[in-house]
Amino acid sequence: MATKAYILIKVKAGKTKDVVQALKRLPGVEQAHSCFGRPDIIMFISTQDERSLSDVVITKIHSIEGVEETDTHIVAET
Repeated sequence: MATKAYILIKVKAGKTKDVVQALKRLPGVEQAHSCFGRPDIIMFISTQDERSLSDVVITKIHSIEGVEETDTHIVAET
């Protein structure tokens, strides 16, 4: 069963647009939106399992230039 999650992302000033574009290119990303206030970006992703989700967050999202912090919320029920 797929693991779905909302990921709240804080980025460096002036990098939001670039980060959103990079996020939308990642496999499994269903939505990525810049927001006013905190967080800077909210995204929704679907991955194969929690291990895959962890890999995306740690190795892909955190390697995008401008990303400072992430806060991951795994969906409990759909």
